[in-house]
Amino acid sequence: MHELDLTKYQIRTDLIVDSFTTEKHCHNYHKKEIKKDIYLEEVNIDTEEEAKLFHKKKGIYKTITFKDITDSDNFKKVEDVFSDTFRDMLRENDIKPNASVLIIGLGNHKSTPDALGPKSLNHILVTRHLFNLGQVEDGYRCVSIFSPGVTGETGIETKDSILAMVEKVKPDFVIVIDALATSSIERLNKTIQISNAGITPGSGVNNSRISIEKETINLPVMVIGIPTIIDSAVIVSNTITYMLQKFSYDKNNFHNNKDKLKAKIDYTNYHKSLNKKEKELLLGIVGTLSEEELLKLVFEVLNPIDYNYMVTPKEIDFLIDKMTLLIGHGLNRSLHNAKRNYDNI
Repeated sequence: MHELDLTKYQIRTDLIVDSFTTEKHCHNYHKKEIKKDIYLEEVNIDTEEEAKLFHKKKGIYKTITFKDITDSDNFKKVEDVFSDTFRDMLRENDIKPNASVLIIGLGNHKSTPDALGPKSLNHILVTRHLFNLGQVEDGYRCVSIFSPGVTGETGIETKDSILAMVEKVKPDFVIVIDALATSSIERLNKTIQISNAGITPGSGVNNSRISIEKETINLPVMVIGIPTIIDSAVIVSNTITYMLQKFSYDKNNFHNNKDKLKAKIDYTNYHKSLNKKEKELLLGIVGTLSEEELLKLVFEVLNPIDYNYMVTPKEIDFLIDKMTLLIGHGLNRSLHNAKRNYDNI
């Protein structure tokens, strides 16, 4: 019988919460519903053991999860939560209201899923030049922006560009915005992760560069990321998991006449599972694997033949426009105390 060595297949994700399972959980973890269908998960990785367990650096991670930002009401609610959460992060890291900031948009503006960083900068209220010219009204922070591009396009390592800009501008702290990878369909384009643990450009596509963090640039670094890509292996394994959830739901709701009147039935939150024998009867040994084992198995199948593509939703152009607007406006509200309308920026 073929023994599956699944340990060599590392799941590609930049989200700390993707690493949580029933077996692996952080002791400094809290989850709460801020508004309807908008959740905030807070994690503090403060030990070397947990950093190794979750393959993440020590630090504070705040993860906002939402269902939709395509309509104005939901967009405003998520923007409010993001703005408040980022303001809390600044406070927790002792960033003063008058501290100057350099906002860096990582990524490639020519590739839509990777354009989150550069396009977010289009909505940032830039004020550094005004401070250099003279007196600025109370309530505004000194803000500058920079998009270093990608090494393949500029020929310059991202870290070198950032270090040179930091040396020239001399901000008090740095904010980095970047597109991330996830290992969960449910979180794709529906999650914002904020952390003070730094970031490694290119890590989501296995093209890691030197990390941008406090230790490398000698300044506090706040990172904002949204997952815009996902491995096709994740989609396959998640589909199998959803299949078992649907079978379980159908089995236990076969006589529910109300369901027959619904055009769509959301069974993803139905937690009554099939037993091991039923799973094995439906899918054989594959049905008995845990979600993590199943994901690693699909990786083992697709990776050797180069079919494990990185994919993004077909409506990514529209989603990027909405998410960059949300990040830009949310940051403006978090960074400046002045009362004004940022919607036209």
